[in-house]
Amino acid sequence: MVESMKVELVYFAGCPHVEEARTNLAKALLEVGLDQDWTEWDVDDPATPEDYRYLPSPTVLVAGQDVAPMQEAAGRACRASGALGVEVLTRVLRGLGPRA
Repeated sequence: MVESMKVELVYFAGCPHVEEARTNLAKALLEVGLDQDWTEWDVDDPATPEDYRYLPSPTVLVAGQDVAPMQEAAGRACRASGALGVEVLTRVLRGLGPRA
């Protein structure tokens, strides 16, 4: 297994894309040989870092960086494009190319 890196999933309950994001993240981590270990942050939980509370749901952070940055949302927002695909996550986790 490859050494793990800090991976985080930011979401809010009720966003219809969260389960797909979890599934795709697990598949991508497996594909690149990383531990199936990430931190989840519910934006409604008081323990969630303040900076994460305004990210759209779901957001995947790798080493603290949003892998698919978009304009800041005003208030609670679900990503209209849905969860990131396994291919995009795999490319980011391997460090092959820009995060987009």
